[in-house]
Amino acid sequence: MTTSTKSMAASLFHWDEVKKSLLTSLWFMFLTFPIIVIRVNTIYQTVEWRWHRMVFVGVGVFFLSFLWRFLIRRKEAGIKKAEEGDTQRLTLSQRLIKDPRFVRPGIVVVAIAFLVFPLISSLYQIDIMTTALIYVVVALGLNIVIGLAGLLDLGYVAFYAVGAYAYALLNYHFGISFWLALPIGGALGFVFGVLLGFPVLRLRGDYLAIVTLGFGEIIRLILENWNEFSFGPSGIANIPRPGFFGMTLSLHQNHIYIYYLMIGLAIFTIFVVRRLQDSRIGRAWMALREDEVACQAMGINKTRTKLSAFALGATWAGMGGVVFAAKTTFINPASFTIWESVIILCCVVLGGMGSIVGVICGAFALKLLPEYFRAFSEYRMLVFGMVLVIMMVFRPGGIISDVRKIYLFEGGNKNSEK
Repeated sequence: MTTSTKSMAASLFHWDEVKKSLLTSLWFMFLTFPIIVIRVNTIYQTVEWRWHRMVFVGVGVFFLSFLWRFLIRRKEAGIKKAEEGDTQRLTLSQRLIKDPRFVRPGIVVVAIAFLVFPLISSLYQIDIMTTALIYVVVALGLNIVIGLAGLLDLGYVAFYAVGAYAYALLNYHFGISFWLALPIGGALGFVFGVLLGFPVLRLRGDYLAIVTLGFGEIIRLILENWNEFSFGPSGIANIPRPGFFGMTLSLHQNHIYIYYLMIGLAIFTIFVVRRLQDSRIGRAWMALREDEVACQAMGINKTRTKLSAFALGATWAGMGGVVFAAKTTFINPASFTIWESVIILCCVVLGGMGSIVGVICGAFALKLLPEYFRAFSEYRMLVFGMVLVIMMVFRPGGIISDVRKIYLFEGGNKNSEK
């Protein structure tokens, strides 16, 4: 072990941390004593003392507390070391997605895996993968609003509902097909995004979040109580699935068709969002995210920039809602609660705000892992909460955070991008 490694280990390990972890363990044992140790048998009127459980709880809490403090100190030491350096230190995941030697073969492998997946999987596997792809598209739309423009939108599910009900109602009353309803749903999402954007132009932060949350609830309550328009809580059933040149498809074939359709829509979304991110409007969004006052002082039209973020983000939610209605063939207001907005927001935050690859990873993780670990469904929310806390403490930038571009000037006019 080198001298620097020893000094780092010594700085991370302190007896004060051991004492604090021991006190935490004792305090936790004291608080949980009536629940963990004492067991009353009301039938035989006896009391059972389970002291071994207290020992397990105490030892477990001690090691978890010590590990938590150790990781916190290591994180602080890493931040301090990074601040002392002159360049931006990239994580392993960031270096991999920036290196063409890994990116191109990775894209080929992922493309082959997604194309072959429905041919070797069951109907259930295809269904949950299609749902995950829908959330990829919707989360990438929210990434425009939150990740790029920095506008906290907690009512994003309202645009999702607008797209779904647009297809369902247009088909019910006018017989509009899926392919015609898809752009209509996106256009209606665009319009509702502008309608939401105008009242909140002067708001930011928590106030903006509260207003958008209220907007989402208003849309849900309208759909739930306006029976003549939306059929109320009963919802709309028998929504047609997308057709394929008038051919009659079986249930399995139709699920495969929707799966490939979502792959195409996801690729189209990634391409458009990437182009928007690198465009003039994308740089305006990022400037707005960093400092709204400085952004306006540089001559950027703040009103137009905010409205474009809300409108374009809502467009993808509207198209995602159309596909959702076609996939499930039934919708009702219970499908568009605040919980859906929270899940989509978590896809963006856990994946990495502003990072396209990160948002995709976050959407797949939050939609696929709960399905594949249904054996632990009783502890799902507990694990979900723990993962959120751990991610926000140790990786606040997300699974794959966005890489900020830095230009280093080394002698003359040379510049290198990190």
